[in-house]
Amino acid sequence: MYRFLLTPRWLGGTALAVAAVAVCVWLGSWQLGRFEDRVSTHQETKQSLTASGEARPIDALLGPTSPQVTTETVGKPVTVTGDYDTEHQLLVPNRVLDGKQGYYVLTPLRTADGHAVAVVRGWAPGNPSGTVPAAEAAPGGPVTVTGRLQANESVGSNGAVAGGLPAGQLGMINRASLLNVLEYDGWYDGWVSADQVPAGLTAVPTVQPQGGDGLTLRAFQNLGYTLEWFVFGGFVVFMWFRLVRREAEAEQDRALGLDPVLD
Repeated sequence: MYRFLLTPRWLGGTALAVAAVAVCVWLGSWQLGRFEDRVSTHQETKQSLTASGEARPIDALLGPTSPQVTTETVGKPVTVTGDYDTEHQLLVPNRVLDGKQGYYVLTPLRTADGHAVAVVRGWAPGNPSGTVPAAEAAPGGPVTVTGRLQANESVGSNGAVAGGLPAGQLGMINRASLLNVLEYDGWYDGWVSADQVPAGLTAVPTVQPQGGDGLTLRAFQNLGYTLEWFVFGGFVVFMWFRLVRREAEAEQDRALGLDPVLD
């Protein structure tokens, strides 16, 4: 009954179906691998953000060969030594912590070589009035700050805005925005959230960089494409068996002399 499978037409059709299924399986496996890679990146980033480890000088992480904060260095504990520029303290509004609206208190810290580090000394609830309470004032003299390295903010991330704020406030923390406000010899990339905060402030946890956690929409698109390719491969197999069955039934009808009579 199935001798028709050995005819050239069916051999060619079967070979084409096998090739189509192989391609679908290969493409589905490739998309699944892409999804797993993004999940792995997400897990590594989470471990990096939660890992404690020993604090290292900021120059050990942000040097000439790697001057920018990346997903590998964000959340790493660092130390930086210098003097707070207490005359140019900035308030960063629209920052939410534990579901409450508040603001960051950012104080530039000048290092011995004249560069500056944006240090967020803590978070306070409410809306900033433009003046910093005395309890939140930065100490004078040389200090060594220990904190966690944070990535540059961009518009739309964690309440960041491009501008339109009163003097003494900063819409988003990144090198370009800081250069527009204060012209030092140079700014370190990103910012540092201090571990030890003054009374009245709350330490800022590591902020996940926008789109850097690995599980983005594109990752789930990879998973969707994986399912589509596997379903398509299964559909090819289903159609092949259906055509084989229909042809076998037609062969059986012909053997019994039940061919339809054509007018």
